[in-house]
Amino acid sequence: MSQIHIASAKQTCSEAEWQARVDLAACYRLMAHYGMSDMIANHISLRVPGEEDAFLINAYGMLYEEITASSLLKIDHKGNILSSPDFGSLNYGVNKAGFVIHSAIHEARPEVACVIHTHTWAGMAVSSLKCGLLPLNQTAMRFLRIAYHDYQGVVLDLSEQESLVRDLGSAEAMILRNHGLLTAGNTIGEAFNWMHRLELACRAQIAAMSCNTPLNEVSASVLEETYKNYQPGTRRPYGLMEWPALLRKMEKLDASFMD
Repeated sequence: MSQIHIASAKQTCSEAEWQARVDLAACYRLMAHYGMSDMIANHISLRVPGEEDAFLINAYGMLYEEITASSLLKIDHKGNILSSPDFGSLNYGVNKAGFVIHSAIHEARPEVACVIHTHTWAGMAVSSLKCGLLPLNQTAMRFLRIAYHDYQGVVLDLSEQESLVRDLGSAEAMILRNHGLLTAGNTIGEAFNWMHRLELACRAQIAAMSCNTPLNEVSASVLEETYKNYQPGTRRPYGLMEWPALLRKMEKLDASFMD
């Protein structure tokens, strides 16, 4: 099968929505570039600026590396598709698990603009450990108070939304036990930054634990002090400086995400 040809949506939406589409498409491409995609599975959502009940998400059937600004679906918190490109005979729709997870968080946390969910090997490995994520290094110490959500099966039942939102609370990152990782950010750059660092922390932990030698522990007081250094008010918002640089990176690698 040849490439999917999708008509540009630039003239059919507001300037703010188009920029959101470009940013979200870039985020999907970046996730693939950094080895955090899972073929057509998983999802990243971004709230549509100025629309309280609408967010953008991937069409179920497209690889992260082929997603473009115009290929994204626009849906509401009830799962209704508000706008979709013409996929022809492919007739792609929304991944139900993606709708259940992302709609719950967007509705409960109006300040959250972007939600990212992954099934990386490192994230799944740490999610399967009873100890969870350990504060073994500086990057992991940022997640000293990470949230956890117990596995209840594939997330297809709307009844799980309540516990999902309750377990996330006001956190920016959560480990879905026996499942994967999730981050939420006030901006797309912030959410990507959280996920990138969480993924690195998980990979580092699996690497350290694989060495079959005692792990070096850090005192509780130092853990707390390091954690505080990562909190709002002590530093600039995550992604503020990184996101423009990441967009430049994607433009150099493959600017087709902007189509």
